[in-house]
This record gives sequence, C-alpha cells and structure tokens, in this order.
Amino acid sequence: MAKTGKNYRESAKLIEKGVVYTPSEAIDLVLKTAKAKFDETIELAARMGVDPRHADQQVRGAVVLPHGTGKTVKVLVFAKGEKVKEAEEAGADYVGAEEFIQKIQNENWFDFDVVVATPDMMGVVGRLGRVLGPKGLMPNPKSGTVTFDVAKAIADIKAGKVEYRVDKTAIVHVPIGKKSFEPGKLLDNYNTLMEALIKAKPSAAKGQYIKSVTLSSTMGPGVKINPSKVTE
Repeated sequence: MAKTGKNYRESAKLIEKGVVYTPSEAIDLVLKTAKAKFDETIELAARMGVDPRHADQQVRGAVVLPHGTGKTVKVLVFAKGEKVKEAEEAGADYVGAEEFIQKIQNENWFDFDVVVATPDMMGVVGRLGRVLGPKGLMPNPKSGTVTFDVAKAIADIKAGKVEYRVDKTAIVHVPIGKKSFEPGKLLDNYNTLMEALIKAKPSAAKGQYIKSVTLSSTMGPGVKINPSKVTE
C-alpha cells in the first residue's frame, strides 16, 4: 500500500468516515485540506450510472464555468483562409495546418491544451487521431471544438470552458477551479457543471444516474457529496 504524506494524513482526519456532505460543506472541507504550497486544482469526480461500452449511454459535452478554471489555456487551431486571421484575432496561441501536423507527428509536440478545427480541416486533423484521441485532445462537434465559428470557440475556451466525458470506468473527471478561489465561486462552478451533467443524461440510462460525487484537491483526500443533493 502506498504511503501517504503527513499533510494528507492530517487532512484526512478532518473528513468523517461514512459521512456525505452538501456541496458547500464539501467545498469548505476541500479548501481546508488543500495544504500544498502551490495553488492546487479542485477537481470533481462523478460516478455515473451508465455503461460506457454502449454508444447510447455516453455522457459527453462541454460547459463554460462562470468563474473559469484558474488555468491559462493554450489553444491550437487548425484552419485555413480567412479563418486563420479570425483565430489569431480571437487569441488563439497557435494557428495553422500541415506545419502543426508535422510538428506533432515528428517532434512529439504538445504545447497546447485544447485543439479547435474548422470542419473542412478535419480530413487533415484526422491523421492525428491515434495521437490526439488517447490524450482527449481530438476536436469534436459535441464539445464545440469542430466549428467554423472559431472566434466563439476560442472565447469560450479562454473564458473557462471545460469538457466532460465519461471514462471506461463510468467516471467523469473535471476541474472546477483552484485553491485560491473563493468558496462561492467554486460553488457556482460546481453547480454549473452538475447541471450540465444532469442535462446530458442519456435516454438509455436506467436507474440512479449519478451514483456518487467526490471533490478533492490535487494533493488532498476526497470529500464525498450526498448524491441525492448534488446541486445547491
């Protein structure tokens, strides 16, 4: 069994075993247990009552958090023609086509956090599927990253847009802010994300849709939220 650090053990003592908290109580506890010297990320993990093996039970989408994530996001845009200038003016960090395909394939370059592509570029970007896919970086229409409206896509991403997608174990992992955020702002972000997850419920999902919700900081223990009261 892996050993835990002193800060983690001290933080864990603040959380009562077997107790589930309201969202605001959980946020307060997570902030108290975030004792690292850096600005830890506060992350939500939700176990969904779906079977990810079935296409009609996928939970995937994107939502703009009202207070952002606290992270500076680098955006790579695949575009051509007038859309190149539009992307540059909108604040994209990198804009281009073949040159970035080559850079990623030949140099293993990944100095970006999100990839946006215009629909007419997906034939080119598709060549990176095996590389971008496993990293969760492949542009997708459902998350708004395949679009001709690159300016809006970039603005949303820079403003705090986050993608959510259920993994193979039926869990969704999404950051909702930083330790330096005020509790109220974290709660706003949390509620916005949970409302998006609830709206994304697949029609094929049966039984309890949200089985558990846990909040944690980068280096801290998890705090469980009452699944019957996931929003506040």
